[in-house]
Amino acid sequence: MEFEIEGRKIGDGHPPYIIAELSCNHNNNLQRGLKIIEEAKKSGVDAIKLQTYTADTITFNSPREEFKINGGLWDGRTLYDLYDEAHTPWNWHKYFFAKAKELGLTCFSSPFDFTSVDFLEENFSPPAYKIASFEMIDIPLIKKVASLGKPLFISTGMSSDSEIEDAVKAAKDEGCKDILLFHCISGYPTVIEDSNLKLIQKLRKNYNVLSGLSDHTLTTITSVSATALGASAIEKHFIIDRSEGGLDAEFSIEPKEMKTLVNDCANVFKSLGSNDRKIRPSEISSIGKRRSLYVVKNIIKGEVFTSENIQSIRPENGLKPKHYYDILGRVSSRDINAGTPLEWHLIE
Repeated sequence: MEFEIEGRKIGDGHPPYIIAELSCNHNNNLQRGLKIIEEAKKSGVDAIKLQTYTADTITFNSPREEFKINGGLWDGRTLYDLYDEAHTPWNWHKYFFAKAKELGLTCFSSPFDFTSVDFLEENFSPPAYKIASFEMIDIPLIKKVASLGKPLFISTGMSSDSEIEDAVKAAKDEGCKDILLFHCISGYPTVIEDSNLKLIQKLRKNYNVLSGLSDHTLTTITSVSATALGASAIEKHFIIDRSEGGLDAEFSIEPKEMKTLVNDCANVFKSLGSNDRKIRPSEISSIGKRRSLYVVKNIIKGEVFTSENIQSIRPENGLKPKHYYDILGRVSSRDINAGTPLEWHLIE
């Protein structure tokens, strides 16, 4: 199971596709946003991802209680106020897409409504799209994006099995064949004990699509562990310097950390290998050095083999140790010098 984005294969037999999420870490500074893309490229990620919305396309400006955030990093703020501060100006997208193209870095985005899909498709025709966890129950949005026929990442934070099934079915019904479900915990940040990484394998098994991790923890360990569990893609929020602050800074990683994540995920993927049992290149020098049966004291013809004159020792030039008890009590067919590997023709 695999698909491609701009020539990069994603899925079985390929290292995890690493996505740096820019989100609102530009902190309303275009040059900072461009610098984040440059640092993402240096960190070795496969893609930079944007978020395309405005406060008016994602929520409603209301003082009612259901429009207020209770708890977490943004406690007390209204949804409208938060997203008005956090959004990436749409006229900045052209600079971000151009910078990524200049660097040879894949760039795509998460649209949050029909107008953002149209904007992205008409102006940039991104090679892929992502549906955020909060939007994965928006079946009309999924259908619109899926109908474009491009690879589609879908985050599954807070979702039920039936909701995921609805989302995958909606995408497939529109002809989308290249789907990857991100296991995601929509906590900002996510405490590591809530990560529940075993769901990565369940997503693939239950819905017959690729799976990965959208990681909001404060460490790279979860992403690396997800790779060991078969994650085909990893998404992580990215910032140049957390000390600069910002709405998403607390659960974003810096360039040095991203480089570590990229390298560790690649090495874990390499370490997984395959499930066939065969001699590996690094074992070649050890071949022939395992234990076998040797004569350890001089033996004359007709002498009985005992635990005193034969032993299981390294290297592996003699009979396998499994024959030890079969040989005890039998006699030698000739004189044998100590240090001789034991062979059947030496035994009567």
